[in-house]
Amino acid sequence: MASNRLETALELLGIGGVLVEHRVMKTCADVRGTEFAGSPTIAVDSLDLFPGAPTEELSCRVYSTPLGLQGAPTIEQLTAAFASRGLGKR
Repeated sequence: MASNRLETALELLGIGGVLVEHRVMKTCADVRGTEFAGSPTIAVDSLDLFPGAPTEELSCRVYSTPLGLQGAPTIEQLTAAFASRGLGKR
């Protein structure tokens, strides 16, 4: 879900085709020293697009959306987060 929404948001902003790195956290050791705030954490240049409290545990993450809590931000939330960081169509 998150990956599809991310891809759609990037395409809407005219920045589709960029390299998106998927990092799988399998153990607590993978998480240590990162800004991981639960899965999925979506970051640009290592900065969480939706800042949350980092965790050193494997965990799921929920996002507050207009439709309630979901396992990923909406496409609209993603495009707004990218745009607020100056990414996308100008």
